[in-house]
Amino acid sequence: MNNEKYIKSIHRLGRLGSIGALGFMVGIPLVICAIYSCFPDFGLVLQSGTGLLAMFIPIAISEVFSYAPVLGSASYITFITGNVMNLKLPVAINAIDIAGVEQSTDEGDAVVTVAVGASSIVTMAIIALGVILLVPLQPIFAIPAVKTATGYMLPALFGGLALGIFNGRSGKYNIKGKLLGAVPAVIIVIILMIMGVPLSTYQGFVIVGMIPVTILTSWLMYKKGIIKVYEQGKTEPEPVASKK
Repeated sequence: MNNEKYIKSIHRLGRLGSIGALGFMVGIPLVICAIYSCFPDFGLVLQSGTGLLAMFIPIAISEVFSYAPVLGSASYITFITGNVMNLKLPVAINAIDIAGVEQSTDEGDAVVTVAVGASSIVTMAIIALGVILLVPLQPIFAIPAVKTATGYMLPALFGGLALGIFNGRSGKYNIKGKLLGAVPAVIIVIILMIMGVPLSTYQGFVIVGMIPVTILTSWLMYKKGIIKVYEQGKTEPEPVASKK
């Protein structure tokens, strides 16, 4: 009962927060345009935004389907604050790994929610300090060594995320051959590239299409014994699927 009450409260707060965030994003430009009487032509806005919407709406849908199983209840605050791939997702995966819990469980959901919430608070604090100290620190940012170091920040974050994917661990289980499930999707994408399909334009649709392909192939490989799930801490572990 308490768990159900918690879930309902999380969804309620998440929806209210999302509506509030959308209100600020849309409301502030509308208020400024109303004050200065500078509303743009709606037809021109629609014409300019159609191409962007066609590209980013599928990407947004694919992100919800692919990230929500990992983020759980933290999906709301993650999508409101942004920086999903380069910050929130690595934080969530590392928190799950350090805590030794599983994804899509109550324990994993609690750990990820706390981790993402703390990450969002730290991010906002750093941004506030950056705004305040931007001018005093400008000479330091201009140093060539600092410029070189900042160029490796994103690759380092993605490298840490990749290590979490390649290590084959998921909470208290080891997954042997889990990357094999993505091979058919990679082959399909390569074929599309060879055929000259502009993936940069249709990347959102491609991601949405490859999610069920990866899930299906991973499930089939698991059933065939190609992908195996073992409990950690055993020299000769028994496959989890074989236990009754």
